[in-house]
Amino acid sequence: MKKELKDTIIVELGEKLKEYPHFYLVDLAGLDAAKTVELRGKCFKNEIKLLMVKNKLLHKAFENSEIDYTPLYDCLKGNTAIMFTQTANVPAKLLKEYKKEGIPALKGAYAEESFFVGADKLEELVAIKSKNELIADVVALLQSPIKNVVSGLNAGGKIHGLLDAIAERNK
Repeated sequence: MKKELKDTIIVELGEKLKEYPHFYLVDLAGLDAAKTVELRGKCFKNEIKLLMVKNKLLHKAFENSEIDYTPLYDCLKGNTAIMFTQTANVPAKLLKEYKKEGIPALKGAYAEESFFVGADKLEELVAIKSKNELIADVVALLQSPIKNVVSGLNAGGKIHGLLDAIAERNK
């Protein structure tokens, strides 16, 4: 591979590292062609960008980045594919489907500004809540008291009776 091509790939990887806030390093060795096509299809449906990378080129892209990716350097051995995503837990959920087979295997990840090294970190990555999931939780918590009042009024109760019940509860 010519130096100009390598430099171009390093720059493109650096741009992807800036564009996507989360990425996973996985080992796809042992996946046959049919399973690889299936995995790529699932990645596409889940808005995950899956790329095969050369370890040395990814290492150089890490070095050129503003973020210190040193904890992931040991993961750059053997076959490496990188999964770029906007939502931290989506690739983890996808990898969990394949956990029984062991392929693809998680090598490491950078999600929510934290490093996760090793296949044993998959459950932690699955448990990370996305921004939309956190917003939904907060909205549900905010709506709960309002729903109680509305359901009390809809049940045929009068405001006076409702206020008396609240006053009794607070004593």
